[in-house]
Amino acid sequence: MVGDTILKLNHISKLYPGVVALDDMNMEFREGEVHAIVGENGAGKSTMIKTISGAIEPTKGTIEINGETFDHLTPKLSRDKGVAVIYQEFTLVPVLSAADNIFMGEYMLNGMVLDRKSMEEKAKELFDRLHVKIDPKTKVADLTTGFQQIVEIAKAISKDAKILIMDEPSAPLTITEVEAMYEIVDRLKAEGVTIIYISHRMEEIFRLSDRVTVIRDGKYITTLNTKDTNKQELIKLMVGRELNETYPIREKGAGEVIMKLDKVSGNGVKDISFEVKKGEILGLGGLVGAGRTELAQLIFGSERVTSGSITYNGKELHLKECQQAIEEGIAMIPEDRKRHGVILEMSIKENTTMPCLKRISKKGVLSATREDEVTERYKKELLIKTPSINQYVKNLSGGNQQKVVLAKWLAMNPEVIIFDEPTRGIDVGAKQEIYEIMNDLANQGKAIIMISSDMEELIGMSDRVIVLCKGRMAGSLSKNEISQEAILMKAAGAE
Repeated sequence: MVGDTILKLNHISKLYPGVVALDDMNMEFREGEVHAIVGENGAGKSTMIKTISGAIEPTKGTIEINGETFDHLTPKLSRDKGVAVIYQEFTLVPVLSAADNIFMGEYMLNGMVLDRKSMEEKAKELFDRLHVKIDPKTKVADLTTGFQQIVEIAKAISKDAKILIMDEPSAPLTITEVEAMYEIVDRLKAEGVTIIYISHRMEEIFRLSDRVTVIRDGKYITTLNTKDTNKQELIKLMVGRELNETYPIREKGAGEVIMKLDKVSGNGVKDISFEVKKGEILGLGGLVGAGRTELAQLIFGSERVTSGSITYNGKELHLKECQQAIEEGIAMIPEDRKRHGVILEMSIKENTTMPCLKRISKKGVLSATREDEVTERYKKELLIKTPSINQYVKNLSGGNQQKVVLAKWLAMNPEVIIFDEPTRGIDVGAKQEIYEIMNDLANQGKAIIMISSDMEELIGMSDRVIVLCKGRMAGSLSKNEISQEAILMKAAGAE
């Protein structure tokens, strides 16, 4: 039963040099509701979370919690007032137990000694409340991603959280784990916990939320009862324009074969054989753990091929490291852009030109002019939204960070580009832009290998799909054979 207003943002603004992150934002949240927040990357969602959690201080405005008004919160004050946040990147310590992680910083003591028994008993009570079976003594490193997520939730409710903010909670989870998380959200809502749910996945918004608020460019747009709206309306409100064509139409067909895998094994995959053609997008489908990323790592040279062969431009590759693949014209956009795609503490310019420093240097001296020219070119071509190419990548939205990763590799002029989950954690507007970029690259004759767990994306973008199951090739589907049923049948190992 949804109750009275528990949290209000009154005219909240947050200004950074050259950027208005939040612009006179007004919003209210009710007790016992799931309130979804949607908006493109860069809309202000993260800044809003940090304002409520006390991580940042607003430039102006006030925050009301249970009728008390504050001009800003500190992390401790926010926690004391019943606010807890579960971030997209977990804040757990892998080498410690589930119980240790739940009570970290607030350990139970028996005199001067750590009272592990009481902590484990209390942790078990929390897991029982969430209807999950986790041994409190188990190290977090030994838990699945789904159970790690539940440890984060248990940590939040152990502090008697009344307002739980969940930031893209399903991003790292499997389908089964997502369903388990849905049940937990429903249960907490029934207990009267207010859940602020941030997600790019529309199906989750409509499955879980009572109301949904749209923000755009740091501004509050509107709040709707979820049952009274639809996907198309929300997308239009989020991007401020109609998005009619979800997947762009390819102008040219596939060309000649540029790469051939013949019974390739290694890194957990076995006997993989297929061809990659110029000017096509070849999708790699399969369930989590099927070996898609592991196969991509073999092609990119970050892992060794133990048997079989990869032929590229008519010659067999013997890759011992990814630098060789890069020199051959093979690039890889990794799944985790923040850890493996960019250096967040460096600028857009430094990230973009990093792989091609030799090309823009003369006799070992870097040309600052060429460095600026290259970066400005890809900033313009990829529509990277930033006040300056000297902006730190950490200050960009997820979609723009992904474009910087892409700019870095395009500056090397590769012939084969591997995209591993190209739009994970990216809003619908930025997705459309990434799709257009991939389509343009294919039209230019680049060969694209795309790994995607988004079924609509896999079907909509691929010219062919190779399906993997348990490290082996389960089948190949041509454009007219691609369907969700066909992919899932082969991914599950069914004939």
